[in-house]
Amino acid sequence: MLDHIKRIRAHFADSAKLKQEAADMLAPAIARAGSLMTECLFADGKILACGNGGSASDAQHFSAELVGRFERERPELPAISLATDTSLLTAVANDYAFEQVFAKQVRALGTKGDILLAISTSGNSPNVAAAITAAHEREMRVVALTGKGGGRAGELLVPEDVHVCVPHARTMRIQEVHLLIIHCLCDAIDATLLGDDE
Repeated sequence: MLDHIKRIRAHFADSAKLKQEAADMLAPAIARAGSLMTECLFADGKILACGNGGSASDAQHFSAELVGRFERERPELPAISLATDTSLLTAVANDYAFEQVFAKQVRALGTKGDILLAISTSGNSPNVAAAITAAHEREMRVVALTGKGGGRAGELLVPEDVHVCVPHARTMRIQEVHLLIIHCLCDAIDATLLGDDE
């Protein structure tokens, strides 16, 4: 019979170990991404977020924290998840290609100075890569959350963008760190807008 308690403890230990090891490596890029996002919002820009599967959930989570609130009351902030409109997603996928479901929204909604939060654990999601290209066409900056070396998304980024690449190959571990990164970004935005209350 499987020892589930042993497996559960191993998951906790592995997750904690990765987060501890990645903290120093990722902190500068996360801080830069938080600053870019705050500058964008101060300039009346908006943040568009995209991803597939668990990364789509992360995009929705990030947008919800900005439009609603993170931990403290503050004015609503403009953030849109591009993974939520099923009519739009299925229409574009059916009429064009699934690869275009985010890029078409970026071209429709994105303007110069906005930010695209592109989330892909592998960095190789074709629709996320297409969204990055569309964002550059709109003179938007990109914050990419990836893992597994960054993949195609990492190759598409320019110096003005920010790449936060989790140093791990296992999808669930990358997703766990992506959630922590999203919370760090929300905290950085709030701390700048409201002042550091620590």
